[in-house]
Amino acid sequence: MTARTSIAVLTGGGDVPGLNSVIKSVVYRATEMGRNVIGIRKGWKGLTHMNPAEKFDATYARELTRENTRTIDRTGGTVLHTSRTNPRRVGSGKTPEHLSSAQLAKLPFDGKSYDFTPVVLENLERLGVGCLIAIGGDDTLSFAAALSSKGFPVIGVPKTMDNDVRGTEYCIGFSTAITRAKDSITRQRTTLGSHERIGIFRIFGRDSGFTALYTAYVTSTRCLIPEYPFDLDLVSNLLLEDKRNNPSNYSVAVVSEGAVWKEGSIGEVGEADAYGHRKKVDIGHALAEEIQRRTGEETVSSDLTYDLRSGDPDAIDKIVAITFANIALDLIRDGVTGKMVGVQNGCYAHAPLPASSSGVRKIDVATQYNTERYRPNYASKLGDPILLSRA
Repeated sequence: MTARTSIAVLTGGGDVPGLNSVIKSVVYRATEMGRNVIGIRKGWKGLTHMNPAEKFDATYARELTRENTRTIDRTGGTVLHTSRTNPRRVGSGKTPEHLSSAQLAKLPFDGKSYDFTPVVLENLERLGVGCLIAIGGDDTLSFAAALSSKGFPVIGVPKTMDNDVRGTEYCIGFSTAITRAKDSITRQRTTLGSHERIGIFRIFGRDSGFTALYTAYVTSTRCLIPEYPFDLDLVSNLLLEDKRNNPSNYSVAVVSEGAVWKEGSIGEVGEADAYGHRKKVDIGHALAEEIQRRTGEETVSSDLTYDLRSGDPDAIDKIVAITFANIALDLIRDGVTGKMVGVQNGCYAHAPLPASSSGVRKIDVATQYNTERYRPNYASKLGDPILLSRA
């Protein structure tokens, strides 16, 4: 076994702009501290599937240096790649080929999937990792919390365009997502006006509506969120009213993928992923068709989801990413682990790693959302943090 002085870093779940800025900043600060950095590739899969027979399995791990990370912050995505692997639920048909049946038999098994937590711990020790920095959303960070509960030093960095991780008011990727959504809706207004249509824009947000709410905040549009089931008749009438009051004769609504109407749910399709999530039926398309049926007006739906997480980060996401990384290294320097860096009351802070049982952060409907007009609340913000809601 090598001395456990290395710092490992991984990215899990969906990619967002700003991940490479975290990775680069971790490397640069770590080298100043005399620590080397190992990049774990493909998220948690790197630590469940790497082959211990290979001294350094390049498929799932790579050494990170100032030289090979110098320019990575200029682009989006993640140079370490990512996956939605859940080490506590590795399906029996998705185990690594190098593990024998005898080795698998030693792992906890529930009849469908294996718990690879012992394998992850063994691989981290074999690599000489003294602390792991896990960059991800609530799913990725829930396993980071599980590792921490086993005594392994972990620091979490929150990222998700949904901005729904508990313990922080801000997650990397959120600002860029809002900026991209605003730009896209602004561009598509010309087409909506030219054809005099009602536009429905579907946006990410399975359980929380922050992305839809803030997009509506900066575009002055209606929004529908998972936290408050909406009335189809009321939505249809409001959008018809907006259309008739608009000199260009169009109207717009932004809808979270997880929004539901009071009359019934949209449902889910496909096989559940390792964290138990299934894909939502396209609420944007379904809503557009229903509004057209009820109003007789032509509608069009536009799916903004994946476009919001692509490309390079905006200035805010880059600033936060760099700062989160350096706070993570401050904590490691001070011997503090089992924490997630974040923002609280508008200031940089740290909080306990969020466990899966804690659920996601949600909009406070009473203070942030106008349930009669399906709009964000704009009044009474004095004293609130810059991002309008507390952790």
